[in-house]
Amino acid sequence: MDALKIHARPEGLRRPILIMAFGGWNDAAESATTAVRYLGTSFRAEKFAEIDPEEFYHFGLSRPYVRFKQGSETEREITWPATEFSITQASELARDVIVGVAVEPHLRWKTYCSLVLDLARRCEVALVLTLGALLAEVPHTRPVRLSGSASDPELAARLGVRPTKDEGPTGIANYIKKLESRDAAEEPPPAGRGGPSDLPPAAELVAEFEQFLRQQRPE
Repeated sequence: MDALKIHARPEGLRRPILIMAFGGWNDAAESATTAVRYLGTSFRAEKFAEIDPEEFYHFGLSRPYVRFKQGSETEREITWPATEFSITQASELARDVIVGVAVEPHLRWKTYCSLVLDLARRCEVALVLTLGALLAEVPHTRPVRLSGSASDPELAARLGVRPTKDEGPTGIANYIKKLESRDAAEEPPPAGRGGPSDLPPAAELVAEFEQFLRQQRPE
């Protein structure tokens, strides 16, 4: 069974941008996931695809939630830590935007990332952006520093980002970026919480990406 489920492929796509963030280790103060959720809410994004969590999560580490069904005081439902994709084709944007939010998976990263890029290809995505946030000593009286990188040298120059020299543990967002830059050719895959908030890091990320999105122009 294909873990990637596209319920309805959007029509009339305008060179979409895919923006993703993952909760967990690379989402300090839920800054990245809050920013992506805020973008989706602001531009009225609608869910159209998801990745089934069965193969990719240890449910003892990311436990599902049980809650009462809406409008019921007796019947409960279980919410699993799935990856959901929503799209906005808002007229005020020159390009469509697909947002994806998930808890960072525990298992089979290569297969999982290939599914994400498979969705990107099917939806004719022209640019993949991943957001992250790490804990650091940041004085509350100063703006939070943002850093970034781009696999396309022309885009890197346009945004004014430079390669970093960081080494050490990494998150799945970096692996998606690595695969995307190589067109998923590095290695073939095997067969087969938080709501909106006013956290300063999220506010900074939202401002940067809203400005970037509004500056986009169709080719």
